[in-house]
Amino acid sequence: MSRQEEEASDSVGTLLAPSPSPPATATATLHDTPGSRVDAVLDYLAFVAKSRALSVLLDEAPKKIAGCIQADVASLYLLEGNGRSLVMRGNVGFPKRARGTVRLEVGEGITGLAVELAYPISVAWAPGHAHYRDFPELHEDRFPSFLAVPIVGQGGALGCVVVQREAHLPFTEADVSLLAALTAPISSGLRMARLLDDLREKPTKRTGSGTRKVTLPATPIVPGRALGAVAALRRPAKHAPATNSTMAKEMLAAAFETVDQAVKELSGRAEGREQSEETAFLSSYALMLADQNLRRRAFTQIEEGSSISDALSDLARESSRAASRTGDRFMIDRARDMEQLCDALLMIASPDSRAVLPSKAIVVADTLSIYDVLISARAQPVGFALTEHGTRPRIRALLELIGVPAIVDVVGAFRWIGPGDIALLDADHGFLIVNPSRAEVAAYRQERKRRLSPAKS
Repeated sequence: MSRQEEEASDSVGTLLAPSPSPPATATATLHDTPGSRVDAVLDYLAFVAKSRALSVLLDEAPKKIAGCIQADVASLYLLEGNGRSLVMRGNVGFPKRARGTVRLEVGEGITGLAVELAYPISVAWAPGHAHYRDFPELHEDRFPSFLAVPIVGQGGALGCVVVQREAHLPFTEADVSLLAALTAPISSGLRMARLLDDLREKPTKRTGSGTRKVTLPATPIVPGRALGAVAALRRPAKHAPATNSTMAKEMLAAAFETVDQAVKELSGRAEGREQSEETAFLSSYALMLADQNLRRRAFTQIEEGSSISDALSDLARESSRAASRTGDRFMIDRARDMEQLCDALLMIASPDSRAVLPSKAIVVADTLSIYDVLISARAQPVGFALTEHGTRPRIRALLELIGVPAIVDVVGAFRWIGPGDIALLDADHGFLIVNPSRAEVAAYRQERKRRLSPAKS
């Protein structure tokens, strides 16, 4: 037999030879180890499989993602506003005050760069990266191992998930792939929550009343959550109903005492919280209320036939004229304080039924003054939502002294809110949810019940 015939014969023999027999039994591995990464991923998938209220998603998703990736810090950034702002709305590992206050632009920092490029970015030592953006209040240098993965939606990025570890634990390729997969349910959850992306894509005006649900982003000032009817404060009517002088003096005297007591209470809270420097403006109101000459001038005008409104208006005008003549900054500020005080006294002495707030309401306003605080106090509001930026020390100080959940920078508040609306104010993350869903209301009540219930012994 030739050599070629021998090789062909060997090849045929190899093809026809029986394959190795499979083992009689096969071993299966059940990956059910408690506390393992697989266990954490399955728990996360069970969580995101159900529709969740936005606050629950923002609270729980970062915790569960941190467990899946075995990270010390997990942050959830949402793309908001004009589509160029990234705001940290969910987090585990950093102080709660970071939520709603840590902000980046697309392209800024490693997080913004990942969103701009639409690809994950990992850095073993983030502080050494050219795009690193430091937030000193977070002390991020404790967790320099950094991984940012964009949250991708139908029309592009919706935000970013960021996880961080200590220096000796860099993220692997497997970590990157896993986190990228975990962002998909977040994308669906955000779309179901009808976040501001809906408004950005369809900037139409509100139609109807009391039915449209919308989520408005904001900046949290005083943490907490509240549910209530939406209400706006009004200024007192210029022409109060006429009353006899004796009754008018009694009404104004009672108003002075009410306002005096309220200012003293605010001052006492400021001293108890060591905020005397930020709340020094309260002393101006205390001095005016203690000025017996001011009260006598108002009472004298009423005795001479003036209404409460006219008497208080004259006091405000006198203060304004005196300030204008001097041009002194202190006097100008004092004149404005006098106007606020007189408006509050008038509203309390001669209540305007059109401006009465419903009890336990969420007050929506452009800004906050001592007038707003004094007038709203009687209705015991459960929350404040301001459209103005809350960096002014006086606004922030007043909100902190009131002590109920408060947010500022509420985007489009008066455009989307109307009579009959209720709102869920989430000052833990920085949202005003107008006409929340039943699931969101249920989640709020469940969380409130948990917070109010006594700790189990």
